[in-house]
Amino acid sequence: MKRKPILERIGDFMEGRGFYIVLSLCVAAIGISGYYLFSSLQPVGTDTPVSAPTQVVVAVTPAVEAVKPSVTAAPRPSAASTPVPASSETPSPAPTPAQTPASTPAPTQAADFFVWPLRGQVVADWSLEVLAYDETMGDWRTHSGIDISAPVGTKVMAVADGTVSSVAEDDLMGTTVTIVHGDGLESVYANLAATPAVEAGDQVQAGQVIGATGTTAAAESAQAPHLHLELRKDGESVDPLNYLPEQS
Repeated sequence: MKRKPILERIGDFMEGRGFYIVLSLCVAAIGISGYYLFSSLQPVGTDTPVSAPTQVVVAVTPAVEAVKPSVTAAPRPSAASTPVPASSETPSPAPTPAQTPASTPAPTQAADFFVWPLRGQVVADWSLEVLAYDETMGDWRTHSGIDISAPVGTKVMAVADGTVSSVAEDDLMGTTVTIVHGDGLESVYANLAATPAVEAGDQVQAGQVIGATGTTAAAESAQAPHLHLELRKDGESVDPLNYLPEQS
């Protein structure tokens, strides 16, 4: 028996039961497509809960560590002593009595008693207004003291009470001793021997020996041996004859 071609067999099938089968498949396909279309219309990620969610609330009670209070026992007041309240102000230190300075102060009162430093003739007067001829320098100049002639080695005395402020070696006037007498007055003794009898800081009295005449003053070396004496009041040169008593 000769078999029909494939196309004819397919046509016979479609005319018979095949038509219903194909129809059923189409209905199934439409149903599946409708299901997926309906599912796509719902919001993504929205699931229908099967049962209501159960909320579990856990109450956490913080652990509190018991702190034992520190109790300091109050001191019992002593019956023998009375408490003194503390003062907020710093107490002022007790005044300390003033101490006497170690150095010897210069006299505060002016000397009221003067003596000549030695006995001799005044060979050069004090002169700040009139120029005097200087034999050593060979010119005319002022003279800020008086020159009292005396042999070398004659003792020289302080003209008043006071304190020796300096003993120096001057380039022009040689060995020089300066004494302060208070009230701004001081006396200067120049052309002394190289080694005086006093030191700075010594207190002297009127008539006390402070040295001896010499030949140490280079500025007055052309003159005969003598003492060069000056007096200064508040730093200004004054005439010594205004303070010295008259010689008898």
